[in-house]
Amino acid sequence: MDLGNGLGHLTYSTLVHPGDDWEQMWASLTTYVPKVKARFAHNQRFGVSLRLSASSAQTLAGSAAERDKLKKFLADNGMYLYTVNAFPYGAFKGTLVKEQVYEPDWRSEERTRYTTNVADVLADVCGAGISPSIQSAPLGFKPRVTGSDVVASYTDHVLRVAAHLVALEQRTGCTVTLALEPEPYCFLETTDEAVDYFTHHLYSGTAAETLAKLAHIPISEAGVVFDICHQAVEFEDIPASLQKLVDAGIPIFKLQEAAALWMPEVTPAVVDTLKRYSKTIYLTQTVEKKDGKLTRFLNLEDAFAAFEKSPGPREWRTHFHVPVFLDDLGPFRTTRFAIEDALAFHKKKPLSRQLEIETYTWDMLPENLKAGDIVDYVCRELDWVRGQLN
Repeated sequence: MDLGNGLGHLTYSTLVHPGDDWEQMWASLTTYVPKVKARFAHNQRFGVSLRLSASSAQTLAGSAAERDKLKKFLADNGMYLYTVNAFPYGAFKGTLVKEQVYEPDWRSEERTRYTTNVADVLADVCGAGISPSIQSAPLGFKPRVTGSDVVASYTDHVLRVAAHLVALEQRTGCTVTLALEPEPYCFLETTDEAVDYFTHHLYSGTAAETLAKLAHIPISEAGVVFDICHQAVEFEDIPASLQKLVDAGIPIFKLQEAAALWMPEVTPAVVDTLKRYSKTIYLTQTVEKKDGKLTRFLNLEDAFAAFEKSPGPREWRTHFHVPVFLDDLGPFRTTRFAIEDALAFHKKKPLSRQLEIETYTWDMLPENLKAGDIVDYVCRELDWVRGQLN
């Protein structure tokens, strides 16, 4: 939904719903999104963020009939598509995901083909005047980046996709953008790392020459998804990080509202409560601040082991998406304050045309955090974010 006043379009990520193939995603799209639209947007047109797995993207790219069905559904229900989550390649619900969520990574032909399929779908389905984005993985899992050749391969594949996007725009008139999403424990993790990669790789003279050969123009189709949860976990000053991206000329194609777990003071009681959050199919990357030093753990269990081995004062922030309207979780808190900071910055100086809430962990949340059904919870999040921008 267009918020007006240059603040952009606000929606929620359908990654929260079942959608590992097109049959599942179609069922989720037609079941839940009209209910959210009716309660939140009423008679206004409502933007949709569609989760497309590689399987779904291939189905839609190969079937004009399925794309036409999607276009008709959107038109009949007063909706429009403006972004696709093309981060998880395969299954994301009901099975162990962990670090496999980054595979295949950006050095692979599979990731490249997946992304270009999504681009082709967006160019056909999106209406006039919409410049849709593709949300994608942070290039790869950091422990698997074994040398400069890996980074060079990432860049080569990103540039090939950028060239495809340029050709697509020339052919269809639709500007599709690629938004890489930094995330803890990945090659693109901190804002500083993202700025460094874009500056010295994607925006380098060599990259410009490569893209010029592929598409005959300089790169402008690649930018970032700024997930506030991820950068809050990294203990970043959110307004300062956003300003760094602006100063570096890196487009923020999507500003993602998400909150993490925040443990201002780690105690044995806090650890006991946190154990319920560690029983999840997803990674729970945790950053510890102790004596002014940051230490990173891949999962909560690793942080628990370090605490048990050497107890003492410290602060933890954990990558586990919790409802954005919550601040106090009893024994600990959330990083909602980071969302408030980001939205205050955006309100003064709009950063992105696309705002999206991404709390995909509904089915993983403890029961005491679930108020009502999934539609209630999504609408409450949307109302909270809109309220911050009023």
